[in-house]
Amino acid sequence: MLPKKVISLKDTVTTSNVLKKAFRWKLRQFKPKVHLYIESSRFLIKTVENSSELEKALNLRYEVFYRETLNKENFSGTDIDKFDQFCDHLIILDKKQNIVVGTYRFISSTFSDKFYSETEFSMDQIKSAPGIKLELGRACVHKDYRNGTGIALLWKGLSEYFKKINAKYLFGCSSIGTTNIVEISLIYKYIKELYLSPEDFRVYPNEKHRIKELDYYLSAFDKFGIRTESIEDFIPPLLKSYLKAGSVICGEPALDKKFKCADFFTVLDLDLITKSFEKKYKAPND
Repeated sequence: MLPKKVISLKDTVTTSNVLKKAFRWKLRQFKPKVHLYIESSRFLIKTVENSSELEKALNLRYEVFYRETLNKENFSGTDIDKFDQFCDHLIILDKKQNIVVGTYRFISSTFSDKFYSETEFSMDQIKSAPGIKLELGRACVHKDYRNGTGIALLWKGLSEYFKKINAKYLFGCSSIGTTNIVEISLIYKYIKELYLSPEDFRVYPNEKHRIKELDYYLSAFDKFGIRTESIEDFIPPLLKSYLKAGSVICGEPALDKKFKCADFFTVLDLDLITKSFEKKYKAPND
């Protein structure tokens, strides 16, 4: 029997270096689709224009999604996937600190017919709906700016962006940071009662991501009269902001084991966006 190959530290370092070179080569190929620039006294909201800006956005994503949320690292030392090349990346720059403190990924049906959400959901009804669709994803804010400011700035940039492309729908996977099926089921019960979309606008998790125990727990909650008023406290601020804007959830959540979360497919018809919400994010604040 041949001995098993032992992966040395040298091999690991070599692999990491190769991945980083490939990563930087990919960054050089990036070109923005829509140019956006909003400036206040302290912050700059803009779409990424070059590889240097893109790398800063991806590094922030890596810090939040890998090191902070998952407490782990990957070989490339960044968060990048196959969708990053044909989308736009919104960034929030703190001019005083000269650092990127927030980022958001936009994939428009104007430029692409492939979306990240399709890796978890069957979404033909959404794709076939008339009008321009804009997928939102990879939203994150630096931990020092999660006092409402970061999300508000992301929404200001998003508002300007969807007006520029004349979007009809916003959609994406809204993540809940848990894989506990009981917690996910409680949150879905709350959402189902208040924010579920009409039948003709439903999506369904792919088999790989479907939560098979969901119906069992929903039945148990109904049987024992479980109340869900307190569940709102477990919903992340970004999803809350979508719901306040008039969004609906289009069906059962998908389980994302890689990022240890549950994803709720969220859609906002921009013709129905709440007036108070639209007014709130009309112009940047200092």
